This record gives sequence, C-alpha cells and structure tokens, in this order.
Amino acid sequence: MKTVVYFGSTTGDCERIAKSIASKLNADIHNVSELSDADMQAYDLIVLGSSTWGYGDLQDDWEGAISTLSSANLAGKKVAVFGCGDSASYSDTYCNAIGLIYDAASTTGATMVGGGLSTDSYEFSDSAAVRDNAFVGLALDEVNQPELTDSRIDAWVKTLL
Repeated sequence: MKTVVYFGSTTGDCERIAKSIASKLNADIHNVSELSDADMQAYDLIVLGSSTWGYGDLQDDWEGAISTLSSANLAGKKVAVFGCGDSASYSDTYCNAIGLIYDAASTTGATMVGGGLSTDSYEFSDSAAVRDNAFVGLALDEVNQPELTDSRIDAWVKTLL
C-alpha cells in the first residue's frame, strides 16, 4: 500500500511525530503546504496531521491546504488523521485540529481509518476530535504526556496496517 504523510508543524513537535509515523509506515512525507489533489491521487493511504493552535485552530500551513483537501476527490483512498495539542492549557479545545481535518477529509469520498480511539487515558474537557466518545484519529500531547507518544503511535500504526 503506497502511503504518504502530510503534516503542519510550527515548533517541530508535529513534524517529529509525522517522521516517526512515516518511518513506521514506510511512507513518503511532505509539509502540508505542498498538498495537492493530483499528488494525493498517487497514494492508497493518506495520513494527515496538524498541531492545534490558539483556541482550537489549525496550524498555519493548513490555512490553504484545508480547502484543497475538502475539494479533492479521494474516492477509493483511505485517510487517517493525527495531531498534537496541550490538554492542560487548552483542555476545552484539545486536538481540535484533528477534528477539523477529519471533517474536511470526510467530504472527499475517502474511507476514514484510524479512528475510534479511546479517550480513557487522556485528561481534557472537550475536543472537536471526539465523536461518540472516541477520537477520530491519533491524539498526542507532547507537553503533558510525551512519555506516551511512542506507544500510542505504535498502537495506532498497527490499526492502519
């Protein structure tokens, strides 16, 4: 399965996470500022990631990319989402970017994968990335729970394979 990881990162945390995921999936990796419908057509699995900024916003590189994503035709493709946030300082918008990307990708005809992850080991009050009491993708907290990142990535990647 030909796989690509697109990420948006400002401080480098989401980029490090994207590189780890890409390595485990033997995937190509690109900054989301390079996202195009034509390029996504070359892949079977498209993994999309962003850190969450401010009060639940997408990372800056996603500003133009989110409209590119939502207007793409990804029928027959699998799409997974991941991201990082700060569950203590932004407990009420924790990893909202994952939910925003999920919503955009859901309109493309793609099959969404990698969701349904339990929120049990997380401490936050609200998130746009939660549907039916589960995360729609991989949520990570490099600020408050960095020691859980590697094991969470490993478990999530297994669900994608």
